[in-house]
Amino acid sequence: MPLAMNRDVFITCAVTGSGDTVAKSNLVPITPKQIADAAIDAAKAGAAIVHCHVRDPETGAPSRRNDLYREVTERIRDAEVDVVLNLTAGMGGDMIFGPVEQPLPLNPKGTDMAGATERVSHVAECLPEICTLDCGTMNFSLGDYVMTNTPSMLRAMAGLMTELGVRPEIEAFDTGHLWFAKQLVEEGLIEDPVLIQLCMGIPWGAPDDLNTYMAMVNNVPANWTFSAFSIGRNAMAYPAAAVLAGGNVRVGLEDNLYIAKGQLATNAQLVEKAVTIVEGMGARIIGPAEVREKLKLQKRAPRG
Repeated sequence: MPLAMNRDVFITCAVTGSGDTVAKSNLVPITPKQIADAAIDAAKAGAAIVHCHVRDPETGAPSRRNDLYREVTERIRDAEVDVVLNLTAGMGGDMIFGPVEQPLPLNPKGTDMAGATERVSHVAECLPEICTLDCGTMNFSLGDYVMTNTPSMLRAMAGLMTELGVRPEIEAFDTGHLWFAKQLVEEGLIEDPVLIQLCMGIPWGAPDDLNTYMAMVNNVPANWTFSAFSIGRNAMAYPAAAVLAGGNVRVGLEDNLYIAKGQLATNAQLVEKAVTIVEGMGARIIGPAEVREKLKLQKRAPRG
């Protein structure tokens, strides 16, 4: 297909994630204050959207605690800088199987399975403008971990998000996830304008080579808005790939810890580098107000 470069680009910063990155970099934010401060700094650096997980403030382990989400949300909303808030709803679908000869019962250490309402309870409480919907099940990284999102679960979660007036950001880790996302839209569970994130290079989803990436892009309907990212060493090449293919950009410490080989980064530094790449290509960085208009987002305060 011919290139259809995006000339008006928004940047999402994925601030902390839920991976085991805390032990690898002391710059990964852990506490609600650290996460909010990192999000605010990323916004000042040029991110229109901040994508937030929360972590246990004592251990750094990933968490689903609503009080932590509420604190992060309030700190960001109280800041003087404007930014679109995107909260993860990807937690609560983690299955860790036992050894290969005895996969059941599930390993209680790391297994975290919750119902649809519980998985989006922090979204209902905090009412961000966007929340993520991981649109499929996959073998995730090493060992016996499966990221579990059944069709019934995804239908229920998508419906709840739409009822709340929160825009789902579909997370597609492979082509089958894109296929099911189209089904959710066809069934009216996700409304226009549709927002999707192409998640490349995560074992064992879609690899981040350009042929696979363009296969993903070519399966995104023309009237959808997409962003793309890759993890690891190709993370800072993907802003260029995303923009060239007509998409938007995601960077951040959830995906990549380094600004250059051996040089640990902050979220703001990764955003600054992405801004330089995008503007160097002749595109314009758009801010949160234009993103809200483009995606028809509802900016609201938390419920009392």
